[in-house]
Amino acid sequence: MLIKLALRNVLRQKVRTGMTLMAIVFGVAGLIVSGGFVADIFVQLGEAIIHSQTGHFQVFKRGYLEQGTRHPERFLITDPARVAAQLEQTPEVSGVTARLSFSGLLNNGKRDLAIVGEGIEPRKEAQLGSYLSITAGRQLEDEDTFGMTVGQGVAQALGIAPGDHVTLVMNTSGGALNTIDMNVIGVFQSFSKDFDARTVRIPLQAAQQLMLTEGANLLVVSLHRTEDTSPAHQRLQAALPDELDIRNWRQLSDFYDKTVQLYDRQFGILQLIILAMVLLSVVNSVNMSVFERQSEFGTMLALGSRPPAIFRLLLVESTILGLIGAGLGVLVGIGVALAVSAIGIPMPPPPNANLGYVAFIRIVPSTIAVAFVIGLVATVLAAIFPARRVASTQIVDALRQGV
Repeated sequence: MLIKLALRNVLRQKVRTGMTLMAIVFGVAGLIVSGGFVADIFVQLGEAIIHSQTGHFQVFKRGYLEQGTRHPERFLITDPARVAAQLEQTPEVSGVTARLSFSGLLNNGKRDLAIVGEGIEPRKEAQLGSYLSITAGRQLEDEDTFGMTVGQGVAQALGIAPGDHVTLVMNTSGGALNTIDMNVIGVFQSFSKDFDARTVRIPLQAAQQLMLTEGANLLVVSLHRTEDTSPAHQRLQAALPDELDIRNWRQLSDFYDKTVQLYDRQFGILQLIILAMVLLSVVNSVNMSVFERQSEFGTMLALGSRPPAIFRLLLVESTILGLIGAGLGVLVGIGVALAVSAIGIPMPPPPNANLGYVAFIRIVPSTIAVAFVIGLVATVLAAIFPARRVASTQIVDALRQGV
């Protein structure tokens, strides 16, 4: 009976109900759209990091992250093929590729540039590096024994282009100097300016010959799905010998975690702002509705209704409004997300990045659930104070409002 009466009151107050519903729908839809936009940033940034630099996992000797940059020759996996074969037996793994790190000087005949190099397996890297774009020339191939691809920043600093010949000077694993003439095959661009400004890539076999070793510093593991990162981590760790360590892409990318923390805080503030807007709008609407219905409540009290019954009636009315408004807000939010995603939002490059991207609004079930709950709870909370004030009003004072 109480629910039926509350529903009739909601439908009877069409103008006030419409204003309240608009506020709730706007708030819920705003949370869904903004949450989906932030989620898309996280997904696209993560995929860019995975498929241009880190892969889903990297396997290396313990201590490599702390000291390997200065002395990569001291942290070599002596039999990378055997370890890669073990890792590839994990169901979630789509491929494993080896990398050999080195540092040295790159000379174009006029000047030198300090570089950080990687010996890679070209065919496997091409499959992993789907976010690594070639801006000039072509990808490195297995047959390019003396071929090299350089980052866009390296190419600009030395003024080199595909077809040019350069000299690479580097240290062997024993500490001796070694030089080799290389042919620039292509210029690549990743999402990171720092990476492009100092990195060159040559075939793994060429790097091993230059460093007089058959080992590798890294084994880069790629998965079929990024969502399998957590369960795959435990299986891969169990398959490795004790002297090797494994880190996932989030552990390897401090930039990603800081970006997530930044946007999480911003989205949290946005949620508070929308919650405040919904609360203020609903409080104003409910207050005006309650003021106009003072004589109605006075009549109910005069006929024997108890103040708690009036309080419950207003709360049930607000709950119905909250359910309807939050439900409509979910539908509007999903509709806007689908419409925007069908077109896409061109975005400029993120900080410290080279490449822009097309953003979408992702439909995230957890965000939809949170938005629905916020819309409902905000509406109910907004009605508590006006309902308590009405319930405590004297019958005479309430009836006087209708005179």
